[in-house]
Amino acid sequence: MIFDSHSHTAFSADSEMQAADAIEKAREAGVGLAFTEHLDLDYPGEMDFTFDPQAYWQAYEPYRGERLHLGIEIGMNESILEGNYNFLQQAPFDIVIGSQHIVDGQDIYYPTYYEGKSKEAAFHRYYALMAENVRRYGAHIDVLGHIDYIARYAPYDNPEVSYGTFQEDIDAILRAAIETDTVLELNTRRLGSRTACKELMPVYTRYRELGGRYVTLGSDAHTASAVAVNFGAAEELAAMVDLAIVTFVERRMVACTK
Repeated sequence: MIFDSHSHTAFSADSEMQAADAIEKAREAGVGLAFTEHLDLDYPGEMDFTFDPQAYWQAYEPYRGERLHLGIEIGMNESILEGNYNFLQQAPFDIVIGSQHIVDGQDIYYPTYYEGKSKEAAFHRYYALMAENVRRYGAHIDVLGHIDYIARYAPYDNPEVSYGTFQEDIDAILRAAIETDTVLELNTRRLGSRTACKELMPVYTRYRELGGRYVTLGSDAHTASAVAVNFGAAEELAAMVDLAIVTFVERRMVACTK
C-alpha cells in the first residue's frame, strides 16, 4: 500500500484536522496514512508548536495499525538538538521527519525572512542550514521533509527551487541525506503545478545519481481534503527517476506497493 507519510491533525498548532476525517479520506484514496505532528521547539512566534506526546499516543494508538502510523515532524536547528532528542524518547514513534522551518530565528513562512535579501542569499542560507542539520540530526530522523518548502512562500518573481542556480547547495543536502541514511521526502503539495514538477525533477534525478534509492510521499495535509493530494504525479515522478516509495513502521523502512 502507498502511504501518505506526512500529515497533521489537531495536535499540531496550525491544524484542526480531525483524525477520523483524515482516516476516512485516506481509505477513500486507497492509501495508508501517517500522522506527523509538529514539534518546533525554537518557534519564534506566539504559536506553540509543541504537543503532549502521551496525550497524542493515548488518543490515536487505538487506531494505529496497518493503515495508520503515528509519527512526528521535528524542526531542526543546533540549539534544540537535545530537546528534540529528549522528546523523541517519550513515545514509540513510527516515523520521524526532520524539517527546516526556522532559519536564523525567523519562520520562513513569513515575509520578514526575505526582507532585504536577494533570492540567492535567502535560498543559499536555507539550503546551507538544511545540509548542516541533516548531518547533525541524521541519527535521530528517518526522513528529510519538503526540500522545496521555501518555494511555497518565497516572494520573488521566481520562487522555485532553481536547481541550476543552487546545484552546489542542493547537492550538499542530497549527499548529507544519503550519507546519513535519511530518506528524501517527495512532498506532494505543490505537484499540481507543472512548473513545480519540472523544477523538482532534476533534484530527484540528482538524488538518484548520487546514490539515493528511496522516497516517502507526503501531502503535508492540514485538512482531510488534502490527504494524498497529487499522489498520481508523485508516483509518476518517482517512477521516472527510479526511486522506490517507502514508509516507516517503528522506525524501520518498509516498501510501499500498489
